Amino acid sequence: MEYLSILTHLIFGLGLCGISFALTHVMVKRVRILDDPNERSSHSVPTPRSGGIAIIGTFFIGLTVFKVMGGDAALSQDFFWVFVGASLLIAVVSVVDDLAGLGFRAKLLTQLVSALVVMAFGVVIDRLAGFDLGLWGYPLTLLWIVGLTNAFNFMDGIDGLSGGTVVIAGAFFAAITFIEGSTFVYVVSTILVWSSLGFLIVNWQPAKIFMGDSGSQFLGFVLAVLAVIAGKFDASHTSYMVMVLLFFHYIWDTAYTFLRRLRQKERVTQAHRTHLYQLMNRLGLSHAQVTLIYLAIAVVQGFGALGLISIEGTLRLLVFVPFVLFQLVLTVMVMRRARAKGLVT
Repeated sequence: MEYLSILTHLIFGLGLCGISFALTHVMVKRVRILDDPNERSSHSVPTPRSGGIAIIGTFFIGLTVFKVMGGDAALSQDFFWVFVGASLLIAVVSVVDDLAGLGFRAKLLTQLVSALVVMAFGVVIDRLAGFDLGLWGYPLTLLWIVGLTNAFNFMDGIDGLSGGTVVIAGAFFAAITFIEGSTFVYVVSTILVWSSLGFLIVNWQPAKIFMGDSGSQFLGFVLAVLAVIAGKFDASHTSYMVMVLLFFHYIWDTAYTFLRRLRQKERVTQAHRTHLYQLMNRLGLSHAQVTLIYLAIAVVQGFGALGLISIEGTLRLLVFVPFVLFQLVLTVMVMRRARAKGLVT
């Protein structure tokens, strides 16, 4: 990429960051959708939860500018318009949920419909770690999209965590897809990063605003679908496993907590404060400390993802081994202390 192109991309990104920052401040001052604290909250005062609207608005402004400026040819493809339409559906329903509280079933139904729509247009995982998935690709894709969407929703519980994670993981994904020859996924990832960064500035501890379901579900869905597009349609043909590794700590925390609560016959759809990151906070670490730990993990996972693209086939699974071992050790340490303090049974 020429220096002029780099400068143009930087100016474009900084402009989006400024728009996101400004829109987030509007959400703080003018759009008073408040998150009132309760016994399951990590905050103590009513706080706006409309920050996701700023992220969504900035993201679609960025996409529009890119298309008007004659961006990548992929912008004229059916899968792109389906991606935009399904993302808008998730965004609209999530905003309504922040306003009126639709409940888990309505959110899940929207996620399923949105996932099935993009899958109907061919956005399906067909190969993984060197294996042809055949028809198994359809349930795996559905699980991946709905799973990551909900993982973001569940993990958005303390200041700066989700916004910071998207900035780091999204930046690594943009870099990796660019290295592998992408224009479309690289640009979309970059737009997502700058849109989230403007919000993150206001969301850092002590947060003046939360992203709410509108932000967390939108980000999870967009990233999940983008990973499939990168592997199947994009010029980069980036492995789906890259995105899995970039958000491995999110996937681990969500899956472990879900299975633990299921085994203990708890209502898994009911809000709670027993995710690993929440327990770390309740054990005495501040929001900023927990967030920095998770962001540091995201950085290490990002470098792992950079290494993964130079490995072929099933050998890519070996890259996950140290991350699995780390999460096992972290989980044991946190759960032992949490049980000793009576935070979990």
